Amino acid sequence: RAQLVESGGDSVQDGGSLRLSCAVSRSIYTNYCIGWYRQAPAKEREAVAAIYTGAPRTVYGASAKGRFTVSRVNANYTIFLRMNNLHPEDSGTYYCGASPHANCYRNDWTRPSLVEKWGQGTPVTVSS
Repeated sequence: RAQLVESGGDSVQDGGSLRLSCAVSRSIYTNYCIGWYRQAPAKEREAVAAIYTGAPRTVYGASAKGRFTVSRVNANYTIFLRMNNLHPEDSGTYYCGASPHANCYRNDWTRPSLVEKWGQGTPVTVSS
């Protein structure tokens, strides 16, 4: 059974909004720093935002601040990424990734190489 399953990706117009979901297995939901990452074609994977549900604590990358919000619903073991005012440069495949929970308290959450578990990704396309 997959431990991280993303959904909600879609095609939207410039300025539009989307909410992505990440269904997380119970065993890792409160034990890991769960981050959202994105990757555009021919580009490196980029950290967007993360949450440690055990605290809770949320952190954001520069591209997300002021536009994106990460949240959770504990009853469903689900992490959300609400994205407002989307632009074409936000296009890419968005992934959920789980890394050691301490990473949410330091900059390590921004390093995809430290992620231990990945979802399969969900595509987002923003057209101008």
